[in-house]
Amino acid sequence: MENKNLDYDLGIIGAGPAGLSAAIYAARGGLSVVCFEREVHGGQIVSSPEVENYPALGKVSGADFANALYEQAVGFGAEILYDEVTAAELQGEVKLLHTAEKTYRVRAVVVAGGVARRKLDCPGEDRLLGRGVSYCATCDGAFFAGKTVAVVGGGNTAVEDALYLAARCEKVYLIHRRQGFRASEAELAKLRSNPKVEFLLDAQVAEIRGDMQVESILLHSTVGAPDREIPVSAVFVAVGLIPSNELFRGQLPMTEQGYLVADDSCRTALARVYAAGDTREKALRQLVTAAADGALAGSSAVADLAGEATL
Repeated sequence: MENKNLDYDLGIIGAGPAGLSAAIYAARGGLSVVCFEREVHGGQIVSSPEVENYPALGKVSGADFANALYEQAVGFGAEILYDEVTAAELQGEVKLLHTAEKTYRVRAVVVAGGVARRKLDCPGEDRLLGRGVSYCATCDGAFFAGKTVAVVGGGNTAVEDALYLAARCEKVYLIHRRQGFRASEAELAKLRSNPKVEFLLDAQVAEIRGDMQVESILLHSTVGAPDREIPVSAVFVAVGLIPSNELFRGQLPMTEQGYLVADDSCRTALARVYAAGDTREKALRQLVTAAADGALAGSSAVADLAGEATL
């Protein structure tokens, strides 16, 4: 770097698939790169025992996938700091990223903090994560083909997940705590006409049961009916996502749901600030789209810092 007052060319917030992919493309493009991660590199994919829908890889564990991404990013010269960015000043020519111990001065920033899954907060949910408890039907549904599963939620994601699973599973229970749905009537009509789907309304999951894998769920009535136990092989939780974007409220445009707004190149409204992965508003949140976003954001940063419109 020519400017001795800068610490790095590019600061990346988050070391999940989007952040690490951005690090690979930016470092390979000649930028000095630091990636901040408050937990473990790889993000939520680390907890997936098996990934089978990433093109050309076949089957791989989430942990192996994350470690391969990490090694590739570090191999190209990116630095990974296990530290949390607690404040960010993105408006100026020099962007300031504050941690508890230090302020880092960078030329550009990729926001790739991902989302947090809303949880049921019931016994068994954490213990059986990856062993029948899932937050992504399109990621894990194929593992339960021909089996009985449950989907929990009342929005479009829950309904879409139930439709997706009904094409693969023997039976799908859709569990919702009340009668009304947030999902569109058109999608609900498809679900109601599907003979594989059974609605269990005015109910919430009180416990997920099983020794080494999910075996059943205990349902608690919200209207005073008796509790009941339902045998299932998997529980797909679709009660909402929480974008990790509060840090940027007031600096970057967001949707009502809190997702960052970025264009097809992952550029936001602020110069040299990019949003990649689940953190941004988009139609599909998958491992492959997170990696694609990271590639776009890293490449955009290389182009912008070189003073060019494109690579």
